[in-house]
Amino acid sequence: MRNDGLSRMDGDAIYSHEITADTRVIDANGHVNNVAYVQWMQEAAIAHFRSIGGIESMRQAAGTWVARSHWIEYLRPAFAGDRVQIHTWVASVRRVRSTRKYSFERASDGAILARGETDWVFVDIKTGRPCAIPADIRRAFAIVSSREEQE
Repeated sequence: MRNDGLSRMDGDAIYSHEITADTRVIDANGHVNNVAYVQWMQEAAIAHFRSIGGIESMRQAAGTWVARSHWIEYLRPAFAGDRVQIHTWVASVRRVRSTRKYSFERASDGAILARGETDWVFVDIKTGRPCAIPADIRRAFAIVSSREEQE
């Protein structure tokens, strides 16, 4: 088991995205501001979706993803210059929604800094209304379950 609760057998379905905490995201408390984590979640989700070929399928379907909600649990602070590994995976796909989870790990010591999730909704670009996630996009997602969800 990895220290973020994910099984190693999940393999390539877990996407890793590395960032370095820039001084611009440091708040008055001297650590990474909570708002930066939401931005990093979006960046990692887009990078993962792009890596599985989802961008072209999304364009062909004339749809896009919008965030319905975000949840973040902060465990330890990150500081300017910290390299942060963002691990992200799809935990579920339903008719019009998908839940994506995240684990933020400091590269230097492996400490888990935060965990989060986003509830994404697939919407029609023209109407802005939720629509069914196309089959080719659904197939591109490998569903990963965490140890916490199995207990």
